[in-house]
Amino acid sequence: MLDTRRLKVLCEVARHGSFSAAAASLGYTQPAVSRQIATLEAEVGAVLVRRAPQGAVLTDAGRLLVDRGESILARLRDVEFELQALAGLEGGTLRLASFGSAAAAIVPLAIARFRELYPAVELSLVMADPIDSLPQLRAGELDLALSHDPLGAGADELGNPTLTGEERDQIELVHLFDDPVYVALPTGHPLAAVSPLGLDSLADEPWMLAPKATCPDSRLFLRACHAAGFEPRIAFENNDYQAILGFVAAGVGVALIPDMAARGSRDDVVIRHLDPPPPPRPILAALPAGYRAPAVAAMLAVLHEISHEWVGERPALRAA
Repeated sequence: MLDTRRLKVLCEVARHGSFSAAAASLGYTQPAVSRQIATLEAEVGAVLVRRAPQGAVLTDAGRLLVDRGESILARLRDVEFELQALAGLEGGTLRLASFGSAAAAIVPLAIARFRELYPAVELSLVMADPIDSLPQLRAGELDLALSHDPLGAGADELGNPTLTGEERDQIELVHLFDDPVYVALPTGHPLAAVSPLGLDSLADEPWMLAPKATCPDSRLFLRACHAAGFEPRIAFENNDYQAILGFVAAGVGVALIPDMAARGSRDDVVIRHLDPPPPPRPILAALPAGYRAPAVAAMLAVLHEISHEWVGERPALRAA
């Protein structure tokens, strides 16, 4: 394989017409240039330069190598420039995935700030729950994914991980913050003004929740109910928290709602703390283990900032 440094020396000899002028241009001594050319000739098995009274003269093999070498060196300079641009976030891409409630809460704020700071990075967003986004992340189809799955793998309806242990080890989970969980009741519900309100007080209510097969929130909800001593009666499943709140408002049932979905909720729904509170859902950033591209590291920093602000601005719940 040709050494690009010796190829550059040959191109400088061709450009300046002598070993001494090439040495001056490169900051080498003339003997060093001669040694570089001799080594290159040994590598290619041909004479590349003849010494003549008028200076250094390229042979046919030398001209061929210079013609191709100039193009190769130009491409390498372009690659070096592009790598410097990526490291300085003056280019590149970032493929981000988010689950629904995060996309309605912190993700727009993070994207707006990232674009303000790094306008040259091409950022794309796809909507995907962790059961889909984490395998895509492991496969290299995504650079970063927002997750609320503490398993870091997704799980089936029975809670069994959908990735093997080795596959989970290829994903790094960065904790951003904990999202508290409340209960949503229709206005006028007999328990809407009860304080303190325990989850076990709602054991006989019909419940609505996200699909158990795809959403980590449902598994968290079921564990909380079991810890409170009852098996919930599920009225129906829906993967849209705003739709769930609509059914709560209509009196169809009650639901556990994370803070991300509860903020700015409807006036005909009462959001209450539970005592003791259910476990919060962790909000995580998932990325390939072992390497953080500059754009990924920059977005992680932005997500940490936005998360800190989001938690600090958490509003008090409206009274029943």
